[in-house]
Amino acid sequence: MLIPSIHSRASLLRPALCCAIFLTVSAMAQDAPRTRYNFNPAWLVAVGDAPGAEQAGFDDHAWKHVSTPYAWNEDSAFKVSIHDLPTGVAWYRKHFSLPANAAGQKVFLEFEGIRQGADIYLNGKLIGRHEDGVSAFGIDLGSALQPGENVLAVKTDNRWDYREQATNTPYQWNDKNFYANYGGIGKNVWLHVLPRVYQTLPLYSSLGTTGVYIYASDFDIPHRTARITVESEVKNETGAAQTIDLGVRLLDAEGKPAGEFKSAQSVTLAAGEKRVVKASAVVNDLHLWSWGYGYLYNVVSTVSSNGKPLDTLTTRTGFRQTAFRNGMIYLNGRVLQVHGYAQRTTNEWPAVGLSVPPWMSDLSNRLMVESNGNVVRWMHVTPWKQDVESSDRVGLIESMPAGDSEGDPSGRRWTQRVELMRDSIVYNRNNPSILFYESGNKGVSEEHMLDMKKVRDEFDPHGGRASGSREMLASKTAEYGGEMLYINKSTTKPVWAHEYNRDEGARKFWDDDTAPFHKDSPSYNRNQDSAALEDVRRWDEYYAARPGTGTRVSSGGVNIVFADSNTHYRGDNNYRRSGEVDAMRIPKEGFYAHQVIWNGWVDIEHPGIHIVGHWNYADKVTKPVYVVATAARVELKLDGRSLGFATPVDDFIFVFNKVTYHAGKLEAIGYGADGKVLASTSIETAGAPTALRLTPHVGPAGLRADGADMAAVDVEVVDAQGRRCPTALNMIRFTLDGAAEWRGGIAQGSSVPVPLNPSNGPNPTPLLHEDNYILAKTLPVEGGVNRVLLRALPSAGAIHLKAEADGLQPATIELASKPVAVEGGLSRDFPAADQPLNLERGPTPPTPSYTAHRVALPIVAVKAGANNETAIFSLDDNETTEWTSAIPNAPKDNKFGLFNAWIEYTLASPSTPTQVDLKLANFRVRRYPLKITLDGKTVWEGLTPSNLGYCTLPLKPATGTHLKIELTGAPIEGSETPALVEVSGKVDQAAGKTSKPVLSIVEAEIYTGK
Repeated sequence: MLIPSIHSRASLLRPALCCAIFLTVSAMAQDAPRTRYNFNPAWLVAVGDAPGAEQAGFDDHAWKHVSTPYAWNEDSAFKVSIHDLPTGVAWYRKHFSLPANAAGQKVFLEFEGIRQGADIYLNGKLIGRHEDGVSAFGIDLGSALQPGENVLAVKTDNRWDYREQATNTPYQWNDKNFYANYGGIGKNVWLHVLPRVYQTLPLYSSLGTTGVYIYASDFDIPHRTARITVESEVKNETGAAQTIDLGVRLLDAEGKPAGEFKSAQSVTLAAGEKRVVKASAVVNDLHLWSWGYGYLYNVVSTVSSNGKPLDTLTTRTGFRQTAFRNGMIYLNGRVLQVHGYAQRTTNEWPAVGLSVPPWMSDLSNRLMVESNGNVVRWMHVTPWKQDVESSDRVGLIESMPAGDSEGDPSGRRWTQRVELMRDSIVYNRNNPSILFYESGNKGVSEEHMLDMKKVRDEFDPHGGRASGSREMLASKTAEYGGEMLYINKSTTKPVWAHEYNRDEGARKFWDDDTAPFHKDSPSYNRNQDSAALEDVRRWDEYYAARPGTGTRVSSGGVNIVFADSNTHYRGDNNYRRSGEVDAMRIPKEGFYAHQVIWNGWVDIEHPGIHIVGHWNYADKVTKPVYVVATAARVELKLDGRSLGFATPVDDFIFVFNKVTYHAGKLEAIGYGADGKVLASTSIETAGAPTALRLTPHVGPAGLRADGADMAAVDVEVVDAQGRRCPTALNMIRFTLDGAAEWRGGIAQGSSVPVPLNPSNGPNPTPLLHEDNYILAKTLPVEGGVNRVLLRALPSAGAIHLKAEADGLQPATIELASKPVAVEGGLSRDFPAADQPLNLERGPTPPTPSYTAHRVALPIVAVKAGANNETAIFSLDDNETTEWTSAIPNAPKDNKFGLFNAWIEYTLASPSTPTQVDLKLANFRVRRYPLKITLDGKTVWEGLTPSNLGYCTLPLKPATGTHLKIELTGAPIEGSETPALVEVSGKVDQAAGKTSKPVLSIVEAEIYTGK
């Protein structure tokens, strides 16, 4: 019950139903001869160099038949560490024939991306090269085409040390820690047949064109109106001047007309000229795109001459208003605090890598929204177009990087990053889900930040997107920032944590009382109980600094990662397990904790409650029960009998110590301060395992026989009543027959025999050799459930899957893949067009998203016992500066240090402050003995807690003007808070040491209210 399959909690995987219209390519062709083809079917692949493979007549009959997107090294995804993913040369070849309507037309290929470098040949002629390993690019096939069959050959090279051929410069983001290396053509490929007067493709570096740019302005949110502008770059390749107009039609999500307008005047294009043509009008009754409300329009732009359509293009986009000011993020006029995930851009799956069908992208990305996440910070490189469009549909805000590992390079490595940002902006600027352009995974110089802003201002000046970077706290150029792991506040640009919890926890390990027992390492490697609770504890500090808590606020943060990742790791496995879902997107306990604590734009808007863990233990086990809830108090009941009440710890955690297990129903009830029931939930004991259950999941149009589509199949161990058995670890044997390829699943450990290590004496232990059961047809369930993938073959037919386990009733399912028409290597099938929009959360609410809980008291003067000239640094809204009482070359006298370790703030008028917020130097590992007085009266005294940035000290009631903070003893290094462990293994804590008697304050704030 606690980690449901799609069968038991369908909303986690099945998109909300809604009406939508998707214009087909054939429909567009009725207006004008512009046609897009799916170029993914019928490729041939060979790994290793193949001299002569660029030639049309090369013998490729023995090569492997695949459909793109396809990474040639996909078998190694999650089987080996990122560092050991296979690299080198692989060739892709495709035989295709153009349709009759292509005669005399422009023909372009669009690759959504290739890893890392690629040389492209058509009929033996080199027609293009692409090397950045991230961005989309296009090729004008031009004179290299021939009548009848054509042969396209692509030589790919994904070596980690690949260098740009023209400059011999490596790409910074081609990094063994951060960017999992799935080689070859791992993204979609499209073929465009365009008229000679056409709206260009948004492929800047390769084609020198910018495509269509659509944006909204002049919003009237209450009346749902805005000015919609379409700027379309049109090129004339007819050989003669052409006088054209631009007409625009808007179709809403139900396909109904939503607006129509045209350019103000005709434009004459000379032969060979390209120019941006503009049309604009105010549109009424708009549905604005929002978090969890992926409302999209089809914008149909038509270039005409004397009333005759020359070219018609349909662009899918949405409209929303943004602002970034006062330290806050505004979406459609409502303040939003960031709570979401930092996810590796590869967003990979076991034995597949990133190359999944669109419905699986929507499955993964919508789960982030289902957990009440509102932002995904894609990490290090630009996400591929499929994930960007998926985020549009599911209503998930995106932060889009260009390319980076870490650091601020110079020379050609920097200009590579700027060029990638430019190309990514041009390609993705019509996608409403992107709100942030990330210039670096680590801070960049002001000069470099300005470079990135110039790119944004040139190519997306009206898109409502902030340009910034991680860190950048003191930057005057960046429009947002925020550290990794720590809390920042601001009154100007929004700051949000770019990673706030990196702890790992495998889904297999429940708690300290459930086999297989896993010793919890609180530094990073946890079980599910511990990992979920740490998520809540960490988030609580950001929630405490949210908008409404003063003038300087935190705009939240993102948890790293959402789904377990085949990138760098710190646990006892070869992949990162810090996801809130596992690599197959089965939720962990942290997923449900986030549903509870993130249930609002800023303040909690919908009460929630979740019992952490399961209720299947050995008799008489006595253990703590943890409940995550948004309530004033929680009651725990077992079979209707009250076990008592608990009040919150860290605002959301309710602990019931020493609960003795017996089989039955465990219920948690959350009450408000007024005693009314806010929310309730329950879990119950499952019976003995009796059977297996298989539950298949496919895209909304069924399983396509295109060689790329997939089915995900849940396997569960269930009791006689059909309830999942949460502690089951049975080995499952699968048998697959029919029109599908086995891609399997993942589990902790090894699927191959492991030799014993005789060096360990009389009780030898297995050698460490884990492949995580990748591609194995025998693998275990974990927590009573697992999931496997089947890839459809290019030929349609029946598919039979059987699951067996010792002592359990087996299960079988039958699927049928649907034929997909392919002619001459081209298809008119577009799987993404079947994906419905997620409109479940509804439009942006018109009400405020927070209530002001406290108000900052104005400070008119500050003085200090030492370094008085820098005392103002403790108030300057710049967390890169601080005031310190340390005096250079001072005598090593403890009393002398304490004598000067004070600072005093003068309030604008006599006031009754209730709280002081302090960001103290070395806040994570240092605790300060302090005394706070107000006009000489002690209002707080004690040892400050360790924290992620800011500690809040409650003050005794008193009224006055002068608030003094003084150190009363030497600070203490180390705390009860677990240390942070870096990837290198470095620990940030030196417990038990005593510091010099120095008081250092980064920022101080004085409040009234709570």
